[in-house]
Amino acid sequence: MKVKVFVNGYGTIGKRVARAVSLQDDMEVVGVSKLKADCFAREAASRFPLYGIGDLEKYDEAGIRVHGTLEEGLQKADIVVDATPAGIGAKYKELYDKLGLRAIFQGGEKHEVAGFSFNALVNYGKALGRRFIRVVSCNTTGLARTIYPIMREYGVAEAFAVLVRRAADPRESRKGPINAIVPSLHIPSHHGPDLRTVFDIPITTAAVVVPTTIMHLHVVRLRLSREARPSDVVELLSETPRVILVSGGDGLRSTAEIMEMARGLCRGYGDLYEIAVWEDSISVHDGWLHYFQAVHQEADVVPENVDAIRAAMELEEDGLASIRKTDSALGVLHGKVFE
Repeated sequence: MKVKVFVNGYGTIGKRVARAVSLQDDMEVVGVSKLKADCFAREAASRFPLYGIGDLEKYDEAGIRVHGTLEEGLQKADIVVDATPAGIGAKYKELYDKLGLRAIFQGGEKHEVAGFSFNALVNYGKALGRRFIRVVSCNTTGLARTIYPIMREYGVAEAFAVLVRRAADPRESRKGPINAIVPSLHIPSHHGPDLRTVFDIPITTAAVVVPTTIMHLHVVRLRLSREARPSDVVELLSETPRVILVSGGDGLRSTAEIMEMARGLCRGYGDLYEIAVWEDSISVHDGWLHYFQAVHQEADVVPENVDAIRAAMELEEDGLASIRKTDSALGVLHGKVFE
């Protein structure tokens, strides 16, 4: 029997999670919701049972078929993935609770909405059977994916990361900046404290927003507790799930070229689920490890949501087994992509 999943919010993350769930053999999408009766609602209705939010007449007027109200759709599910805008998921929690549903929230919600923040590689086992789980944000996921295995292998006495954040997602035409670099004037930025909701690490983060839409870029600096050579770190990250190594020498000198490579993988929406670490940037000086990594903000949390469903529903006890299952279905890579 497959677990029945409802995706509340068919936006940037929701549509990707719905597609990812539909590719798994132990879960299925029983419905999705979309607030606006627009072309994206048409896309949703063409692929999944669509349930309306608010007045259903707007869907009728737009010629979009809905199968009922949001609450009616939720009643068909075992678990809901809340992919609504930041802060809205917390408002829906009461409804999910009333219906006896388990729920997966996104990183735009505060840690307190679920009381448990999740990364599959770090704390899958602690998520087993939990009623509410929060998948951390794209940036926090990116930091967790690479820092955690390094910390486990070599220890991290101190960490610092600068996050160069994209200004908006590609479809968000009304956001900016267009001609400015905007620093987050509070240090640490929220990303370091958010990472500590997943595992304990002494980290400080700083963030700036730049006028691009395609990826975030992280500059990571770790003071290691045990000695490591760059080649050791390359080998470790090569074996880490959902991390790929790229090289400027291969023509991948920027986020634009990395996303062009991702499009060549011919995945849904042209996504890059993996964190891309520039192998050329990995260096060790006076006990400090440095590297650059790129994060596709629309996609890296998608496999994490699938694993969170599996943990909440106790479909698989072993985190690495769940990761392998998810990654096999989605074609997620690790190591060097074209070797």
